[in-house]
Amino acid sequence: MENGKWIATVASIWIQCSCGASYAFGIYSPALKSSQGYDQSTLDTVSVFKDIGANIGVLSGLLYHAVTNNHRDSTPPSSRFGSGLSLVYLAGAIQCFAGYFLMWLSVTGVIDRPHVLFMCLFMFMAAHAQTFFNTANVVVAVRNFPDYGGTTVGIMKGFLGLSGAILIQIYQTLLDGKPTTFLLMLALFPTIVSLLFMNFVHENPSNTTHDKHHLNNFSLIALAIATYLMIILIFQNIFIFPSWAHFLTTIILLILISSPLQIALTAQRNEQEESSTSPTTTPLIVASEAQVDSHSPVVEMNLIQAMSTVNFWLLFLAMICAMGSGLATINNISQIGESLNYSKVKINTMVSLWSIWNFLGRFGGGFVSDLILHKYSWGRPLFISLTLAAMVIGHLIIALGGSLYFGSVIVGVCYGAQWSLMPTITSEIFGVKHMGTIFNTIAAANPVGSYIFSVRVIGSIYDKEAREEGGLCFGTHCFMVSFFVFAGVCVFGMFVSLVLFFRTKGFYVLLMERRSKHLE
Repeated sequence: MENGKWIATVASIWIQCSCGASYAFGIYSPALKSSQGYDQSTLDTVSVFKDIGANIGVLSGLLYHAVTNNHRDSTPPSSRFGSGLSLVYLAGAIQCFAGYFLMWLSVTGVIDRPHVLFMCLFMFMAAHAQTFFNTANVVVAVRNFPDYGGTTVGIMKGFLGLSGAILIQIYQTLLDGKPTTFLLMLALFPTIVSLLFMNFVHENPSNTTHDKHHLNNFSLIALAIATYLMIILIFQNIFIFPSWAHFLTTIILLILISSPLQIALTAQRNEQEESSTSPTTTPLIVASEAQVDSHSPVVEMNLIQAMSTVNFWLLFLAMICAMGSGLATINNISQIGESLNYSKVKINTMVSLWSIWNFLGRFGGGFVSDLILHKYSWGRPLFISLTLAAMVIGHLIIALGGSLYFGSVIVGVCYGAQWSLMPTITSEIFGVKHMGTIFNTIAAANPVGSYIFSVRVIGSIYDKEAREEGGLCFGTHCFMVSFFVFAGVCVFGMFVSLVLFFRTKGFYVLLMERRSKHLE
């Protein structure tokens, strides 16, 4: 079986499904807290290093560029099986295993209780591994499908968003009630999956007329998995599942996750038939790496060059507003629910369903922006403005004591959308050659914004209200001011992203004209 771009896409999807262990922190954090004797503040400090590790992937971008750049000009795409790209996955696998395995040794008492700084290091390594898997999968997807970058990034980021729910479902089937063993599973499962499939992922930007059709089929599978997980999560929060029910639902889930392979085989067969009956068209992605004429909108910037542009900082500021306020919301959703007298079941359901809303945003942001871009040539920064406008509504609903369910759905979907929009915009404005490094640098806006809005806004205002009430705060007023601030921040982000939209409007028109000529 030829190792084509469709098989590479399936391998990337399966790796993405396994590598989002940072989203499952709530499962093992109680065991970590009790075994190490941490108070809540210390546990929060450890979790901050999780957020930093999972979102700052500059090293993964630099490694990706270093190990693939030398192969790109000298090695034919069809023969890159086992090329330098595997080193990116290997670096992620080593960090993933080392981080979670050392945490497991600490929690089970195999090694003496480490200093909290070492535990922060273990957590950082474990979460940082995710950036290596994610960078390789996303950049390869953009290179393999240059005309549908939004859709492919949405698929990859969407499956990463679902991975937390997938890992938790496997945990509940095999290890329910054993969160310490879950740490060992997190050390082994993503490591083994990435090592098994890493050699199937490679750049092969062949151009076919039916890419969109097959990508849409991948999207339908992703939506089916998300819907299935949502139904399972709701029923598991209402009913007590016996062991056989957990086993059956997990088997069905694994079958759904395996189904992209059939789509890939069909797509690859169609591609081979097309190549035998029609001349090959030079992929757009190859042309983008060459020196192009002065009228072409395609550019290739490295990180330093990108950071010297106004567009970079406009995108970074917009992400601080969107990602920061969104992450601060989910980080505090349990406390918000408690202050509004929501039951534990309702709070757990909202926390569990966040991964579904996150997925819908990641998938929808890429898919819809691709659709509108190809039809009207509207630049993707406009969709950042639209999602920020929706986030204003979500934050105001929470601030005014409306339905926390409804508000969290809006914020969750819009937060997820940034994860498909931002990397795709990065590849289009700054080029794909250094895309991994640049979009991982912009992703630092996530933990930066989370710190500002979680600690300096929500934390400070809540503590002030709690002190006035004798320790705990109950009622809408506990978080009202914070979410009014978030709404104002998102309005500012709308303005910033609109400026970026108008600055790049002509660029996107030229880009779509060039793509149209290329496809002709």
